[in-house]
Amino acid sequence: MSKTIQEVIDLIVARIPGAPLVDSVDTIKCGDAKREITGIVTTFTASMDVLKQAVARNANFIITHEPTFYEHRDNTAWLGDDPVYTAKRAFIEEHNLTIWRFHDYWHMHEPDGIQVGVEKALDWEGFEHTDNRYVVHIPPTTVSGLIGELKQKLSRPTLRVVGDLNMPCERVGMLLGAIGGQNQIKALHMADLDVVLCGETVEWQACEYVRDAIATGHNKALIILGHATSEEAGMHYLIEWLQPQLEDIAMHFIPAGDPILVV
Repeated sequence: MSKTIQEVIDLIVARIPGAPLVDSVDTIKCGDAKREITGIVTTFTASMDVLKQAVARNANFIITHEPTFYEHRDNTAWLGDDPVYTAKRAFIEEHNLTIWRFHDYWHMHEPDGIQVGVEKALDWEGFEHTDNRYVVHIPPTTVSGLIGELKQKLSRPTLRVVGDLNMPCERVGMLLGAIGGQNQIKALHMADLDVVLCGETVEWQACEYVRDAIATGHNKALIILGHATSEEAGMHYLIEWLQPQLEDIAMHFIPAGDPILVV
């Protein structure tokens, strides 16, 4: 039985505790919600490459976690006639794509949908959680050992780290995405974390805090995964969460990947 894009959005939002919000970034960014769905793509961000792959798979509904037009609320007035923006919007309109952001609601899910997906990728689902689930108690290891596991399971050739690689660690804070340097610092102290896993950080804040923590006898470490790497598995998990409700609709997870090369 065919469904419109709006019907699927309503189905998703109905499963989120506390939704709908009066003010949320989770809105249609382009396209028409009245269209019938030909296929669904979930992704970390609707990059041009992801959009082209969606068209190739005959999927007209893209569910993205992050903004499409480089600004938190996808305001575009500031872009004017920027050629990159206009080319991207023209492609979206030419192929009758509809893009909906699924950010606030996925993090509001109980438990956080992004974190669930990342923990599945890491095989951490059975570990003890405290402090609103964001603290994960892993088997005793070292920062170096943890980095090796992260690189293997998240398919990352390199990771950035602040701290002593030989430091023992067990209490890990899953501060995925970009929650800000101050929040990372507060978590390291108030939740008594050994390690924070983050997507992005503010180098003059959290990195310097960790450096000073070590110098004053406090064992702390910060592992910077990259924003996409830290959340992408959560959008992969969205397929598993949603498909049983929509068995007749083709769904595809398309990884956006990390745009940053280390050379």
